[in-house]
Amino acid sequence: MTPSEPPAAAPVRPQLLRPRQGVQPTTSTELFFDLVFIFTITQLSHYLIEHPDWRGAARTALLLALVWFVWVYTTWVTNWLQPDQGPVRAMLIGMTLGSLLLSAAIPQAFTRTGLLFAVVYVSVQVGRTIFGLWAVRGSPWLVDGFQQSLPWIVGTSVLVVLGGLVGGAAREVLWAAVIVIEVVGLSIGYPLPKRGRSRPERWMVEGGHLSERSAAFVLIALGESILVTGSTLTQHVDLVTSGAFLLAFAGSVALWWVYFARSAPAATEVIANAGERTGALSRVAFNYLHPVIVAGVIVTSAGDERLLREPGAPATTVAALFTLGGPALFLAGHAAYKALLWRILPTSRIAAVMVLLVLIPVCVPLGVPVAACASLSLAVTVAVIVTDRFRVRRAYQSRGPNQSRGPRSPLR
Repeated sequence: MTPSEPPAAAPVRPQLLRPRQGVQPTTSTELFFDLVFIFTITQLSHYLIEHPDWRGAARTALLLALVWFVWVYTTWVTNWLQPDQGPVRAMLIGMTLGSLLLSAAIPQAFTRTGLLFAVVYVSVQVGRTIFGLWAVRGSPWLVDGFQQSLPWIVGTSVLVVLGGLVGGAAREVLWAAVIVIEVVGLSIGYPLPKRGRSRPERWMVEGGHLSERSAAFVLIALGESILVTGSTLTQHVDLVTSGAFLLAFAGSVALWWVYFARSAPAATEVIANAGERTGALSRVAFNYLHPVIVAGVIVTSAGDERLLREPGAPATTVAALFTLGGPALFLAGHAAYKALLWRILPTSRIAAVMVLLVLIPVCVPLGVPVAACASLSLAVTVAVIVTDRFRVRRAYQSRGPNQSRGPRSPLR
């Protein structure tokens, strides 16, 4: 028996476990669960649009992190369990309802619906973990992971509820503490007295499935961005706003191209074939880095809304941060993602992030129109795409058409 293989055991409910035969397909039940998060991203985007200041941005980040924990932990559970089996499907439907209530509470989460947000969050997080513990009974390595994480999740749940009971800055501090504890706990394997910690090489992760699920969430976020700009366009249709809409749409296409056209399929292949590194890679790539990428889409969406409302107005600090900072955040998250998987320095993305950040203090004093800022952002993103294409072509030419292709390029 190799170290990556689980010990011989007889799962009590083997029909609930996913088979380990290649990359497992995403089921319709998982996609149904994902649909709620279109509404979630819309709520977060509108929250940021309505609170365009540093505190509003910080609160949006807090809410995104908490919502991401709900989605990504559920995705990890369905990585181990078969979503089309009755009990698992019922759990996912319950998670869908809970996530819908959670999203509905977002606009007033720091005022009157804070307690509702907290109670629903605790219910779905604790309930799903207890269900997972029941479903994997008899599979020692899976049981160990759920047993390790449950006390930590219960502990952070107490803080979430306390945050819902208090108000103002105290709620922000408590919910921020939850995020820190969750990140630290997962990073060190949820250690418990006399039990040690849960090691990622024992998580029995199907990394390809997690990669495809996270890519689907990014696609949801990009789709929501288009919905925001489309709904803004319908409020005032003329030649100028139509041009601004086309510019915003091109920006969304460019971000999609950066993530999906080449990197996404190669990322799925890398993680699926990472062996004992799969658990550790998946933890960082999907729990920590993908919310940064999604945050970039949300900020960009807020910038697109500002673009459609006032394309010719001089860019304020907020408008510049949205239109230039959103793509910069997206590219920074994607750069870290590529660096993690391929252990390379993604120079084109790093350079693009630096250029976008430098443009912010340049465009605001000069009174550059919002549309011009968006055009600059699009040009920088397209430059990343062109650079990727050039590097792929150059790598192909250096190999020669008759040579073995070997491992897939991170740009493919």
